[in-house]
Amino acid sequence: MQKRTLGRTGYDSTVVSFGTYAVGYVGQDAADPAIQLVLDAGVNHFDIAPTYGHAMERVAPWMPEIRKRGTFVGAKTAVRDRDGAWRDVESIMRRMNIGDFDLFQLHSVGNMEQLELATAPGGSLETLVEMREQGLTKWLGITGHGPEVPGTILEALERFDFDTVMFPLNPAAARDAGYRDVTERLLAVCEERNIGVQTIKMIARGGWGDGEKQTNTWYDPHREQSDIDASLWWVLSHGVHTAPSCGEISLLPKVLDAAERFAPLSEDQMRAVEESQRPPLPLPDLAIPAAA
Repeated sequence: MQKRTLGRTGYDSTVVSFGTYAVGYVGQDAADPAIQLVLDAGVNHFDIAPTYGHAMERVAPWMPEIRKRGTFVGAKTAVRDRDGAWRDVESIMRRMNIGDFDLFQLHSVGNMEQLELATAPGGSLETLVEMREQGLTKWLGITGHGPEVPGTILEALERFDFDTVMFPLNPAAARDAGYRDVTERLLAVCEERNIGVQTIKMIARGGWGDGEKQTNTWYDPHREQSDIDASLWWVLSHGVHTAPSCGEISLLPKVLDAAERFAPLSEDQMRAVEESQRPPLPLPDLAIPAAA
């Protein structure tokens, strides 16, 4: 699997990292082969959060092996105040059987209200800065999802020099001209400032509406290998360093397969992927419009 340098961190991450949400809602007997599959594929970057069900407990037995391999570990807190975030960090360390992180991030900062809380005096950004000062993390990042998140992260980068960002990018959402424009501006700023770029929801195709979910993801993902190939390759043909795998464990082998066969798309191929998107139902929470 190809690797790309995650901005100023200097770490060469595989183009697909392990989004551990996929093992947060299964037992250890199902999680273990999935984690082994990821490691066998050469994935060297894990992404985890305390809100991912039991993902931390599922990964904890593997931490000695993960650390032995030199795997990059990124974690997050969605708590917005300094003291509460510190308690969350301590809980994460216990649950994961880990003593320090490569990257620690403000999690799910999807709008200006959330950004104000995290960056205010006494906010959780202070916790991250203190973690770095104490040697508990090397790098600091910010993540979010939702139609406002690229603009919110652009503002966050004006307030603090984050080392990495994480936000949704997929060809279905690229059909929304407004979301596409601000995303392109965010990617340009990250390139200029050597900020690591992680993109999520890369195989989202639409929403579930009022119907029953068919996967463990809150969005409706592509499920055919050819569609997963096209969506992931489109994402990786942008200025993206790594894309965490999707939250549906049954699709993990297909995502890894697509990543191992990745080759950059031409401009014409990228436009064709965008034009091929036909969301069964729109998903405003990811800026995915209805099919034309």
